[in-house]
Amino acid sequence: MKYILLFFTVFGFAQQTQFVDFKSVSAQLKINANEKSVSGLVDYEFEVLKPVDTIKIDARNMEFSKVEINQKQAVFINTGKQLQIIDHFQKGENQLTFEYSVKPKQALYFVNIENVEVQIWTQGQGRYTSNWFPSFDDVNEKLIFNLGILYNKDYQVLSNGILKEKTENSNQFHWQYQMKKPMSSYLLMLAIGKFDKKEFRSKSKIPLEYYLEPKDKNCFEPTYRYSKRIFDFLEKEIGVKYPWEINRQIPVRDFLYAGMENTTTTLFATRHVVDSIGFEDRNYTNVDAHELAHHWFGDLITAESSTHHWLQEGFATYYALLAEKEIYGEDYFYSKLYDTAQQLKFASRTDTIPVLNAKASSLTFYEKGAWVLFVLHESIGDKAFKKAVKSYLKKYAYETVNTRNFFDEIKKTSDFDLEKFQKTWLETTAFDTPTANALLSKNKAIQDRLEIDKLKKTPLAEKQDYFLKILNSDAYHAVKVSVIDQIESEKHEAKKTLLIAALKTNNTKVRQAVAENLSTIPEDFRTEYESLLEDKSYQTQEIALYFLWKNFPERRTEYLDKTNTWIGFNDYNLRTLWLSLALSTTNYSNNPEVLVSELIAFSSTKYEATTRQNALEKLIAFKIINDQVLSNLVNATTHHMWQFSKFGRETIRFLLKNSEMRASFERILPNLTPDEQFQLNRLLKE
Repeated sequence: MKYILLFFTVFGFAQQTQFVDFKSVSAQLKINANEKSVSGLVDYEFEVLKPVDTIKIDARNMEFSKVEINQKQAVFINTGKQLQIIDHFQKGENQLTFEYSVKPKQALYFVNIENVEVQIWTQGQGRYTSNWFPSFDDVNEKLIFNLGILYNKDYQVLSNGILKEKTENSNQFHWQYQMKKPMSSYLLMLAIGKFDKKEFRSKSKIPLEYYLEPKDKNCFEPTYRYSKRIFDFLEKEIGVKYPWEINRQIPVRDFLYAGMENTTTTLFATRHVVDSIGFEDRNYTNVDAHELAHHWFGDLITAESSTHHWLQEGFATYYALLAEKEIYGEDYFYSKLYDTAQQLKFASRTDTIPVLNAKASSLTFYEKGAWVLFVLHESIGDKAFKKAVKSYLKKYAYETVNTRNFFDEIKKTSDFDLEKFQKTWLETTAFDTPTANALLSKNKAIQDRLEIDKLKKTPLAEKQDYFLKILNSDAYHAVKVSVIDQIESEKHEAKKTLLIAALKTNNTKVRQAVAENLSTIPEDFRTEYESLLEDKSYQTQEIALYFLWKNFPERRTEYLDKTNTWIGFNDYNLRTLWLSLALSTTNYSNNPEVLVSELIAFSSTKYEATTRQNALEKLIAFKIINDQVLSNLVNATTHHMWQFSKFGRETIRFLLKNSEMRASFERILPNLTPDEQFQLNRLLKE
């Protein structure tokens, strides 16, 4: 018995991948949007590497039937977290088949669109694919996925790989997808919705498919303005051909993050679906490049554990910056690095967790990870860096990696002191500012910013001429913005000349800085500030309208009349602001009930979380609160987007400090859904 117990103990702590190699999985799935469920037939092919008597597949809250090994009924245990197959497995090839069903608690989301249509999409990383598909939480288990999905023929169904076949079955289509290379389970995806599609080919003949909802068809060009160019650039810059058969980009509603690099098929948040004006402030360029870079750094080669997560996020962040440098120029590239250097320098005062630690912050994994690569690239030279990266990708293709694997390839192309470098950049939390500044100072825009930074404590009178010279020059816009930021607390009369010069640059970012930094607007600057309402930036317009309305009560009607058709981004930032200002302006509307209804509607489940939060923030800030507003706020606490549910909880906590508000929440409690009642009761009892 001792030996048997010892065996189970060893296996329990060892990775299953040492005993079993899962090669591929094929599945035929049915999605039920009404029940929010998934069911299907799954067929796994695997090889036993060493004798073992338990094989595990991660499967959360699932039900199983017809479980067979090599076409014979299998003994299995369903723990609620895993499907465990019990047998005396010997070395060799095997087949596992079963049927399953599940109502996922997370990782697969059903988003209603005006209670008429639905979007269905998945998010594996951080949420675990094993919530909706029996798979592997361990990233080291890589296998080939082939999904077939049956769904309503009015919708498009997308998954990883090439669409091999699409067949009609009554009022449904069966979509069969096929992959040729293995990947980790967290990259498995599904997206179902109604989309328009445009198709292109990269220089290397890879099919590129870009999707948008039909209502957004006029946003194709600005949203995907640089997508093909980014693809072609990254293939050339990385030096390794795109390692998959197709690339798709699909925006989905209420997505959890900016984007996700599911192999062959990136999903991204609809906030990046923009028109030509929205492009100025919320374009998809960086997210696009970041998620595409992950198709090499993350999908092709995957960090073996969270300790080495920078190998994914640092690389994706750095290569996205290189792509943006190709598009926007060196000043942009160096300015972004300068900004993140300031963030990292500030964070290092309190952050005690270095890059090589599974618990490092996102700022550390992403931005410091990118800085690691920038410093390394500059230190060993372009030729050596590219040669090492290319060798690293080819050597470990479709496998998992660690930091040593990457550094071993660097050692082959350079005699750079990696031991010292690793201690400085990966194992300590301090930010090496002298090295950073030395590298950044190669760029003239950064030289100017560093010079401006030195003048923080210098009286304005002594630096005004220098600042005016900068604003009137062809210096990069970030340099001019740093001037505006530095004079924010100066008296208006002293800085007026500089503000006028800033507005005359006609640069959107510089003018936006003026809008943000001048919350109190003197009458003698009103006309100049009003010009910001004409800027081609929804963000600038939002700031300018609010501050003008606030500073000049006698002109509120004029401003509201001028802006009454504004909509803004796809989260209706300008429309929700206009409604709240109109309702807060005495005698402006002859029919305020209509405006109240419209603003409250924006806070309802009819809209995406970002729109709802915009509306709720304004309703509460301007004290336009009734039972429907409170009900919509409580509903926010049940939302799958943690940012929105957190906003709901924190706002309710704030309102509950008021006894009248507490009474109002208690009054609406019986009319809420069970989930809403549960959340509100928790908050009432705190």
